[in-house]
Amino acid sequence: MDTEPDFSIVTPSFNYASYVRECIESVLSQKGATFEHIIQDAGSTDGTLDILREYPHLKLHVEKDSGMSEGINKGFLKARGKWVMWLNTDDRLLPGALAAIKSFANSRPDADVVYGAWNFIGPDGGIQRSMKALPYSLNMHIWYGTYLASTALFLRRSTTIDEGILLDERFHYDMDGEYYARLGRAGKKFAHYNKLLADFRWHGDNLSAPNVERRDMDSELKRQRQHGEDAAIKRVYGYSFSRQSYNNIMDGFLREAYRLKKAFLYLTTPWEK
Repeated sequence: MDTEPDFSIVTPSFNYASYVRECIESVLSQKGATFEHIIQDAGSTDGTLDILREYPHLKLHVEKDSGMSEGINKGFLKARGKWVMWLNTDDRLLPGALAAIKSFANSRPDADVVYGAWNFIGPDGGIQRSMKALPYSLNMHIWYGTYLASTALFLRRSTTIDEGILLDERFHYDMDGEYYARLGRAGKKFAHYNKLLADFRWHGDNLSAPNVERRDMDSELKRQRQHGEDAAIKRVYGYSFSRQSYNNIMDGFLREAYRLKKAFLYLTTPWEK
């Protein structure tokens, strides 16, 4: 019987041949922790599958899905690691990330979720800016918006996925925001580790990044759907000030209040050495 690995890395994949090798190599180079790398590919046609098949250590599953949320859930349900995370095909783990999280997680047996800091990188891999891991606040998460990065966040499988807590597949853009709000509402314990763990690649094809320069119908519909998912999170997990549009006065006031709180936390949260 196989030994339970320390980590399961789940990568949802579809037509990202230009970046997927970097993602795989960033996981493969990890030392000081055991892991499995599960690739859930939705049927790529751009050469991605040819690259994936070069790596025999990968647990590759090629299955159609209804979108990224379902792909991640399929990977979650296959995971055997003590800790599980999803790493997008265009993102990268930093050297030593898994060993660092393993050590930190061992010091926090109460934590159901542990998460770290990350870099925003450009299409060419150059660092644009570094983002701190700040203490988790459910209300700040709801009203300010998602400030945890899935690319640097790990779930204790036994107290989250094994309990049937999966992504809501109705969400296509802010699935991570809804998931973290639901975990927080369920009383799950979040622990932040302010050490750089991963790179999040920012480019025009990000699912969560509509092209603000474009004013065509596709771009505008995408923006409105994202706003709708954000509004649903506020209405369901936040306070019900209004049944109308999310953009009312009280919503705006709370967003600004938590924006200031986040700025204060950013200034006062020290980096881990």
